[in-house]
Amino acid sequence: MSVVRKLHEIGLTSEHAYTAALGSVGLSLLSWVVSMKAENAGVERADRWGIFVGEWAPTFFGLGLALATYEEPPAAAKTPLGS
Repeated sequence: MSVVRKLHEIGLTSEHAYTAALGSVGLSLLSWVVSMKAENAGVERADRWGIFVGEWAPTFFGLGLALATYEEPPAAAKTPLGS
């Protein structure tokens, strides 16, 4: 059983994955700002936190694309517009 099919069966949609990706971008910025303000470890540590969380976004976008492809009906089932 493929991972994408299993995720689809438990109710995860491409929209969920895209939302998680966009949330990851915002969380990356937030984690960078919080690290800069709350820790006295410098810019390098804040950058590491921001990059760590920011690297989740491409994974979620890729998962969203895989789920979107899985959610599409087969080519034979598609009908032309206006029919």
